[in-house]
Amino acid sequence: MNRYVALAAALALSLTACGGEDKKAAAPPTATTPSTTPSASDTPVTRTTAELTGALLVLADVPSGFSIDHEEDDGSKPFSAPTSRCKPLVKYLNATKAPGAKASVTRTFTGGQEGPYIDYGLDSLGTAAAVSDLRDAYADAVDSCSKVILKTAGSGNTSMKVEKITAPAYGTKPFAFQLTGVSGPKRGLEYAGLVTGVGDVILSVGVLAGQGGELEPATEAAVTKARQTLKVS
Repeated sequence: MNRYVALAAALALSLTACGGEDKKAAAPPTATTPSTTPSASDTPVTRTTAELTGALLVLADVPSGFSIDHEEDDGSKPFSAPTSRCKPLVKYLNATKAPGAKASVTRTFTGGQEGPYIDYGLDSLGTAAAVSDLRDAYADAVDSCSKVILKTAGSGNTSMKVEKITAPAYGTKPFAFQLTGVSGPKRGLEYAGLVTGVGDVILSVGVLAGQGGELEPATEAAVTKARQTLKVS
């Protein structure tokens, strides 16, 4: 599940402007294209936190210029729903782990004070069917909502447009969407998020304050390592 809480905290503390940056952000490395075939067996699988942590990208897996962001979750819920139809999506956006997750891990990399921030998460749901169901529920939540509100400490509220985008074709049933600031202090800010299946694990990638184009190589690298480490065919 996407860790928007950590990213919103980083946004509030670190970003000084929205969009229009001249620097071209580095992207995670290209890796071998992974299989999109789900696991043949849906027998429940138990994953440990240590096992999931080993399947996350580490600093050596990403280009030079990135560092690990150690910002702690302060427990806040940065997103709110302007209408009742947006409540399901806001629930997902504010979550620190996937509903029903048996184990969850996350790691965020930053390319500097102004980003990009690239967030990776792995949630063990036990079966590929549970992963597929959650992915579909998330997609339905995005379809039902056109706008959410982002609150950033000390700078007020930003209205964020919600829309589906084309998902990089890695993992099982990948789904992606974008949040774009349309009014308020973070107008112009863009966040791209993706969820996809890696067997019994749901993998999430989020890119905040990027220049565009980071989501695909980030997803490719993350899915490839998770698939190999977790031994998912």
